[in-house]
This record gives sequence, C-alpha cells and structure tokens, in this order.
Amino acid sequence: MIRTRNAVLPDVPAIHAIIEPYANVGTLLPRTLAELAENVRDFVVAEEERSRIVGCGALHLYGTHLAEIRSIAVSPFHKNRGVGRLLVTALMEESCRHSVTCVCLFTRVPGFFAHLGFEVARREELPDKIYKDCISCPKLADCDEIAMVIGKIPANTNGLRDPEILIPLVQLRR
Repeated sequence: MIRTRNAVLPDVPAIHAIIEPYANVGTLLPRTLAELAENVRDFVVAEEERSRIVGCGALHLYGTHLAEIRSIAVSPFHKNRGVGRLLVTALMEESCRHSVTCVCLFTRVPGFFAHLGFEVARREELPDKIYKDCISCPKLADCDEIAMVIGKIPANTNGLRDPEILIPLVQLRR
C-alpha cells in the first residue's frame, strides 16, 4: 500500500533522486539538494509500506488567491499505479487547509491533470508564477508547457497582481 505524508529533511536525497531524471530530460525544472532542503515544507512524498519514497510533489503558496502544484514526480516502476493522483490529492487537500481559492500548475502532460479536474488557462493570467520562475527561464518566449488551474483565476490590476511590482507582464509566444 502506498500512502502520502509531509516531507521532512531526511527525505531530501530521495526527493532529489526522483526529480533528477525528469530534470535531466527537461520535463521538470532541476532542483539542487540545497533548494530542496530550503523548500522541504512545501513537499509531500508517497511511500511504500517499507517507507521507501516512490514519488513527490510540492505546493508553492503565493497567497490565499493562488498556489502552484510543482515537481510532481513518480519513480518509473510506480508509474500508472495511482501515485501521481495520490500526490495531487494530498496537495489539493493542503491548498484547502490554507483556504487557497485557485491552484495552478504548468505541465507537458495536460491529459493527466485534466482527469483530476484541472482546466487549461492562459499563462498571462498567472503573473505570480511568471514573476517567480518564468522570467528567468530560457524558454520564456517559447514555453512549451500548458498552464492549468482549478478554481477561480485571481483578477489582475492593470496586468499586475501586486501594484507594487513595476515589471510589466511579458508577452509569451504561442
């Protein structure tokens, strides 16, 4: 039986080992051990009965208006066994615990997330994500990921979520 739980610091090497193959082929953003340790409280892990970690995922909170599911990864042997679904369910429960009204993600496998209730959205409607990660990504102008959401997309103010941020929203090519 596989169960999910909140990640703790001793899980970081296993989380890194699960994410790294996906990062090496460009499916996920690479994460260093130090970065994972700093953000371990964002992660949940899926583990087998023998406490072996077989999957992971993170929930990054931008505020009650938005959270992002990221770094969903499952060991190859455990794919197509419901582990990804368990991880997303645990992360959605965590977003509810924080009273988040919209959860987003960026993916190259939209079919999987569509089965879980996510809908395709325009990246431009999620400036929090763009300002955090995309602005420094080499694929910014030629992104091949699909933005998806569950919940009401937060309203923008003149194209900016936070009026104190003076960087205009970038135009992304389709």
